[in-house]
Amino acid sequence: MIIENMTKEHLCAVLSIERDSFTHPWSESAFVSELEKDSACCIVATIDDKVVGYAVLGVVLDEGSLLDIAVDKAYRRQGVAKALFDKMYEIAKDCKLSFITLEVRSSSTPAISLYNAMGFERVAVRKNYYSSPVEDAVL
Repeated sequence: MIIENMTKEHLCAVLSIERDSFTHPWSESAFVSELEKDSACCIVATIDDKVVGYAVLGVVLDEGSLLDIAVDKAYRRQGVAKALFDKMYEIAKDCKLSFITLEVRSSSTPAISLYNAMGFERVAVRKNYYSSPVEDAVL
């Protein structure tokens, strides 16, 4: 597995995984916007030149925010997310970030379990943060 910087050439595969993973997927323009920001770090995981996962980390001053992460369903539970997190932590260390936050639907038990395993701790709940369906976000 190779973890590398995301480029526009990866977008077709990234968008396919995004659409398959979320009820309200990011648009291509949202990914392009993040790719063009100096304050964002977009990475992909590839196996045999196939994109199998990606992550987007936003940076403001010394704070990081995991904006998006997903793994192709066929490659889940095979260490792809862990590899993406390991690279994200390396980037956070290089950028001297104080912490990284993320938001997740309260019903997304598999994601919450992954985040807990990766060292994240629940610090707050944002009531009715998500729509369609309306749902709390765990921060």
